[in-house]
Amino acid sequence: MFDQMNKVCVYCGSSSGRTSDYITYANQLADVFLSKNIELVYGGASIGVMGALANRMIARGGRVTGVIPKALAEKEIAHSGLTNLHVVESMHNRKMMMAELADGFIALPGGMGTFEELFEVLTWAQLGFHHKPCGLLNSNRFYDQLISFLNHAVDEKFIKPVHRDLLLVSSDPAQLVEKMENYSPIIDDKWISETET
Repeated sequence: MFDQMNKVCVYCGSSSGRTSDYITYANQLADVFLSKNIELVYGGASIGVMGALANRMIARGGRVTGVIPKALAEKEIAHSGLTNLHVVESMHNRKMMMAELADGFIALPGGMGTFEELFEVLTWAQLGFHHKPCGLLNSNRFYDQLISFLNHAVDEKFIKPVHRDLLLVSSDPAQLVEKMENYSPIIDDKWISETET
């Protein structure tokens, strides 16, 4: 059983997507966070799914911490109404700070950056660098093919089933957060320690 999730890092797009469904799911996740007094940690932008998620939290009295690199502060339009906004030097600094601040991670629909961030924290979990829950919100069936591909990678013996199980999946925001709250860290043999990377 996972101790407690006070802050959750959400990876998601700086675009809004093809349909309004993606914003609807983001708003639903925000409402779950608000009901459980969970603080949002995210990439700090005011646009796209990222901005919609932050706006919903702020409008309803939630706490939001954004982390954004200087180089993206103008392009992604850093959000000016957050509880906390950290402007950092690089993407690496951004990801490290977000990971350190959060008690868990959720990926919503997004692009290359969202995929990369999700797989990085999953890899860190696989290596035992952290034991925090990692969730995938399958909004509007966006991640169906990714989920199928991960299962295929297990069948082809490139991913161990125990490591596939590190990724908690649901299309329902409340159910996903519940899965994360009930998560028991998976302890597996490490290949290397964090200090060796």
